[in-house]
Amino acid sequence: MGDHLQREFGAEAELIAGSGGVFVVSVDGREIFSKVKAGRFPEAGEVIAAIKVIGK
Repeated sequence: MGDHLQREFGAEAELIAGSGGVFVVSVDGREIFSKVKAGRFPEAGEVIAAIKVIGK
């Protein structure tokens, strides 16, 4: 996913190790996707689409 973010936005993705199956994507401190809240991993392109929405 980091490669996709780099290509799409020129952004640098940082992977922060955690535990318990946590998977959260945040942009500038704003939560974009949470596996816990959604009950699943994001589908292909879902995170990029969400980032584009907040950028408008």
